[in-house]
Amino acid sequence: MATVFEAQALIKCYRRRTVLDNLHLSIPQGSVYGLVGGNGAGKTTLIRLMAGLDFPTSGGFSLFGKAENQVEQRRRMGFLIESPALYPDMTARQNLELVRIQRGIPEKNQVDELLERLSLQDTGRQRVKNFSLGMRQRLGIAVALLNEPEFLVLDEPINSLDPTGILEIRRLLQELNQQKGTTILISSHILPELESLATRYGFLHHGRLVQDISAGELGERCRQYILLRVPDPERAAALLESELHTAKFTVYPDRSLHIYDLMGRTVEISACLAHHQIPVQELTTKGDDLETYFQRLIGGGAE
Repeated sequence: MATVFEAQALIKCYRRRTVLDNLHLSIPQGSVYGLVGGNGAGKTTLIRLMAGLDFPTSGGFSLFGKAENQVEQRRRMGFLIESPALYPDMTARQNLELVRIQRGIPEKNQVDELLERLSLQDTGRQRVKNFSLGMRQRLGIAVALLNEPEFLVLDEPINSLDPTGILEIRRLLQELNQQKGTTILISSHILPELESLATRYGFLHHGRLVQDISAGELGERCRQYILLRVPDPERAAALLESELHTAKFTVYPDRSLHIYDLMGRTVEISACLAHHQIPVQELTTKGDDLETYFQRLIGGGAE
């Protein structure tokens, strides 16, 4: 499968702190890739490296298959990194027009189209310094889209947006991906919104990729399950396979077991464990959301 970005043994250190630690990560072309991680996980640092705003300590990465001299590859990309970089004494139109000229984009009608698509067409002569945070965020997204990128990289794109704005941005990103084939990387702490957009996820923790998973696979793992806690999860797992004939379970770092079938058979599970003298500490039916899944994946610890 073709990729737009591929990191190989990527390391980034600031003084004595390692922010990205031997990172291996691939973003398939045409995907909406949700980058999930707590504060300090390395998400923004990774995006800054992609944009050429910082450089790896060791290792490297490719953009559209090219690992060196990536200026032309970055022309095919659009970025929104942290707070939008805007000219506060200019209007929304002037900001977009200036960036259009700086980047050598010939299509003047792009400015009008983006102002309308981002609901900024009525801002007129209002200066950006008088915009609300949500309006500035919309304008930052418009700047990222100005060159009609093949690969759009967004760091917390729905920060400060109201519910209507979030819905509009979601629809815009879905349209770009589904109709134009734009690959999109979204780093966001608003995990329910990622669930409505992402086709693939990467979970970062302490600068390492702890899991790369498709939305379909994640949906399977977040579906209803039986939560089992016992003193000896390894022995319980062996019994699930040998006596209850299922391999559809996962043992998590917190030593809990999630059983993805045998629904409605908790009494049978309990009886089997009791017969083999394994005391049951918890046996309940549950279902994960994305945030709960991520916390379990990293062992339940907060960043």
